[in-house]
Amino acid sequence: MSSPIPVVGPLGKMSRRFTSVTLFFQSFAVFFGALTARALAHARGDVHSTSYLVGGSALAVACLVTMVVLKRRWGVTLGGVLQVLTVLCGLVEPAMFVVAAIFLGLWVAALYWGHRMDELTRQFAARHGGTGAAQENSTEGGR
Repeated sequence: MSSPIPVVGPLGKMSRRFTSVTLFFQSFAVFFGALTARALAHARGDVHSTSYLVGGSALAVACLVTMVVLKRRWGVTLGGVLQVLTVLCGLVEPAMFVVAAIFLGLWVAALYWGHRMDELTRQFAARHGGTGAAQENSTEGGR
């Protein structure tokens, strides 16, 4: 049996779905965190306030782009790198440590439970013949 939490390689269907949803909502949290960091830095007279907004916005866009490339072999690794970068945002705005911890937990849970569901789907298909997708299509057509 393979590792319970994949860190490299292509993801199964459910793993991709769960991690994509995590990255989607993470992009919003990172963007709003960047807006907050910029406003607070501007109020303190920090000359780097615009850099915080640009960097946070770039990270938010990277989260959205990574959703698309999760099918590739390196997609899950890039997602992990984004989790680390989100943790590092806490160095600029300490509240981002809490946000990063939440999304890191969701990321690990998405990888674990998605992988587990993909394994169970493969086992079911092996026992009962056919693929899960073919059985899903046949039940959808009967509605």
